[in-house]
Amino acid sequence: MNTPETTDLPPGSGTRAAPGTVLIDSRFGRLGGVAAPELHDVVSTRLRSAEQRYTPGRRRLVSLLAGGGGPMTIPEVLERDGSLAQSSVYRNLGVLEEAGVVVRIVTTDDFARYELAEDLTEHHHHLVCSRCGSVADFSLDPDVESELARVLRRAARRASFTIEHHRLDLVGVCGSCR
Repeated sequence: MNTPETTDLPPGSGTRAAPGTVLIDSRFGRLGGVAAPELHDVVSTRLRSAEQRYTPGRRRLVSLLAGGGGPMTIPEVLERDGSLAQSSVYRNLGVLEEAGVVVRIVTTDDFARYELAEDLTEHHHHLVCSRCGSVADFSLDPDVESELARVLRRAARRASFTIEHHRLDLVGVCGSCR
């Protein structure tokens, strides 16, 4: 089986990878995303719709996740911003998840990872390490992504299933654990 190459590209580089190449932005975990002012407006609107306020603590959490370099555990969040109380982080991530701002990713280790909802960033997939539980975001070349979507629609149609969206988690062993 062929393993796709990985390429580390700066965001907004305009570089198009060869078909089958996985694009990884080491700064943000994915290419693209919503601009910070617009992101906070969208989050504020979603929280108001859920009858919640966009508190300074929630704003800091959203900013941390937006610039976190990929899905983060609660200990990682607390390490990056020591001014946040652990109980508040747990509670606020739950509120942000309920409002559709944050997604929780459960892995093989003791800690769930959190990231901004895909519609606030960009469509991407995950590399999940089965040993340490680390999660890295990756994006496929648009041609490969289109072919994947086509194959998934065909499989869903055969099962009389309607796809709303797809997530792809590749489970294996990361470079640190090999």
